Amino acid sequence: MSEHTKAVQRMQKYIEASIDSPITLSGLAEVSHFSPWYSARLFKQYTGLSPADYVRRLRLSHAALMLRDSDKRITDAAFELGFGSVDGFQRAFYREFGCNPKEYAMHPVPLYLFTPYGVDYKKDFKENTFVENVRNVFIQVIDKPQRAVIIKRGKDAQDYFAYCEEVGCDIWGLLTSMCANNSEPVCMWLPEKYRTPGTSRYVQGVEVTDDNISEIPEGFDKIVLPQSKYLMFQGEPFEEEDYCEAICALQAAVKKYNPEAIGYAYDTENPRIQLEPIGARGYIELLPVRPL
Repeated sequence: MSEHTKAVQRMQKYIEASIDSPITLSGLAEVSHFSPWYSARLFKQYTGLSPADYVRRLRLSHAALMLRDSDKRITDAAFELGFGSVDGFQRAFYREFGCNPKEYAMHPVPLYLFTPYGVDYKKDFKENTFVENVRNVFIQVIDKPQRAVIIKRGKDAQDYFAYCEEVGCDIWGLLTSMCANNSEPVCMWLPEKYRTPGTSRYVQGVEVTDDNISEIPEGFDKIVLPQSKYLMFQGEPFEEEDYCEAICALQAAVKKYNPEAIGYAYDTENPRIQLEPIGARGYIELLPVRPL
């Protein structure tokens, strides 16, 4: 990874950690190890946004989740996230999402939240990448209840990168806005019975219950999955820029694991599930199983 990429990643981490505090060019320069002018130039080059626009969009998305998940007042949300006035916050919120924050707080609808991808996230898996054996993989049998999943289908995608090319990476922000009760978006490899002609095996979506389906966005489908058992595989924590290696390492370990050792066989009638790779918790996949 180049020094420029590392510098931008440090600035992104600084912004995320300081989202409810003043963020200045001098602060970005301090963590990037370049001048304020050059830091701003690098940031725009690698993210496509100026630092100010990036911070504004991220703060607005944090505010939307705050209004969705709490009874916090509009005024408090605005000032806690660094907006100079309530009127300015309301105008910015409307320009970003097309709705008034008060109306959204009363009736949350799916929004395209800003997803601050790391600047290195688009790199493909390296050919012939050397993957060391994972030192520790946590494996647990979990039960998932019957639930509905609101999904966005692709066309031919078999993995995340192809799906982003077909559907767009911004879909993750919309899915995040649809989550409830501390849930998170999921990626799935669908068995044939859940696919429709001309659509992808790999999809992204949100698992929901009947009481938290507020609105199904245009172009999305709902499928219903039965109660089922899963083996959850969780790898070790990793540095965010090493997510490709973390995914490859866990998937290599999964291939070596035989669930018959604990009295199960893999279930091809239910979807395999992938969670967002988050370095602090390790990469996680869930594979459906049935008792032998």
